[in-house]
Amino acid sequence: MGSFTSFSDFIQMGTHGLYVWLSYGIALVIFIYNIVSAYLLKRQFFINAKRRLRREQGTI
Repeated sequence: MGSFTSFSDFIQMGTHGLYVWLSYGIALVIFIYNIVSAYLLKRQFFINAKRRLRREQGTI
């Protein structure tokens, strides 16, 4: 673990542990949000495309 003498010291990161782990947590939440929102937008796009194709095939 480098300069840390114990796992507890590693978690606390000196006196900066709160800010370090909070920033990692926020970055993780943003990363997961980006993945989930892209998946949902793709899914909605294909649902709308199928709906549009069915509608267009019915009118031809």
